[in-house]
Amino acid sequence: MTPEFINRIFQIKDNSDFLEAFSEVFRYQAENNPVYSDFIKRLGIKKETAKIPEEIPFLPVELFKRHKIITGTKSAERIFESSGTTGSSNSRHYIVDTELYEKSFLSSFRCFYRDPEDYIITALLPSYNLRKNSSLIYMMENLIQRSNNPLSGFYQNNTGGMLSNIELGKKEKRKVLLMGVSFALLDLAEQDSPDLSGVIVMETGGMKGRRKEVTRGELHSILTKRLNVSTIHSEYGMTELLSQAYSKGNGIFYCPPWMKIIIRDPQDPLSVIKEPGITGGINIIDLANVHSCSFIATGDLGTLHKDGGFEVLGRFDSSDIRGCNLLIE
Repeated sequence: MTPEFINRIFQIKDNSDFLEAFSEVFRYQAENNPVYSDFIKRLGIKKETAKIPEEIPFLPVELFKRHKIITGTKSAERIFESSGTTGSSNSRHYIVDTELYEKSFLSSFRCFYRDPEDYIITALLPSYNLRKNSSLIYMMENLIQRSNNPLSGFYQNNTGGMLSNIELGKKEKRKVLLMGVSFALLDLAEQDSPDLSGVIVMETGGMKGRRKEVTRGELHSILTKRLNVSTIHSEYGMTELLSQAYSKGNGIFYCPPWMKIIIRDPQDPLSVIKEPGITGGINIIDLANVHSCSFIATGDLGTLHKDGGFEVLGRFDSSDIRGCNLLIE
C-alpha cells in the first residue's frame, strides 16, 4: 500500500471517497494479511464478490489475543497491548508505522476539537500510566506535548495541583480539556467535587475492576452534577484501532470520515442490521488500520442513529462472542 494512498485515507470527504478507499484496503488485506485471508477462506467467502462494507466478514477482535495481525511483510516498530482483565490474555496490536498512528489520532482529534495547541490538556489515567505499551498513554503524551502548555500533563497522583492549574487556565480564558478513565473521574467527583464549569471533561471508559460498573448514563449523571458541567464528552477507541470516535454529549459517538460503524445481528455474526435503533454487535471499519486489519468485530453492543452517530450500550459476555470465534477455531 503506497504512502500516497495512505495519505488519501485522511482526505476522504464523502461516501464515494470512503467506498473507493474501502475497496482498495479490503482487497489489499484479503490478499496480504494471512490471518484475515484464512478467515475469509474458512467462511467460504469469495473476496471478489464482496463489493460493499455490508458484504465483507469482520475479524473477531479476540484474534488479536492469539495471532500476530499484520498486513504485508514489514516488521512492527512497536507493540501496543491492552490492559485485559484478571484471568484473560491481552490483545496485541503490532504497529508497522508509528507515524501513521500519530497521524490518525491527531486527525481524529482535529475532526472534533481542532488543534491540541488550542488547549490545556490534563489527564487522569492512573491505571494506564503504569503500562509502557498503552496506545492511550502514547496518544495522550503526544497530545499533551502538542498543546505546548506548561499546565498540561498527567496528574494521576496530584489532583490538587491539577485543579489549581485548571483554575489558572480558566482565569487566563484558555480552553481546558480534562481526559480521564471513568473510575478516576468518579474519585475526583466524589472526593473533591470541584467546579469544572467551562472545562471539557472527557471519559475514556475503563472501570477495569476498580469500581462497581455503572452505565454510561449513570456515570455522566454523577459527573455532571459533581463537577458542575453541562455535559460529559467521551472517547471511543481501543488497542486494536488507530482511530477514535468522539461524543460531545449524551453518549452519542461520531466517527472521522475514514471510520465507519456497522451493527451486526447478535444471533448471526455474518448478518447486518441496517435499521437504526436496533441493538447488535459493533463492527468497525478503520481504514487507517491498513497495516493490520481494518475490519473488526468488537465485543461491544450498540445501536446506530439515523444521522450516523452510534451508542455503546454494553458488552457481550464470553459465551456470546464465542459464537463468532467458532468460525475460525
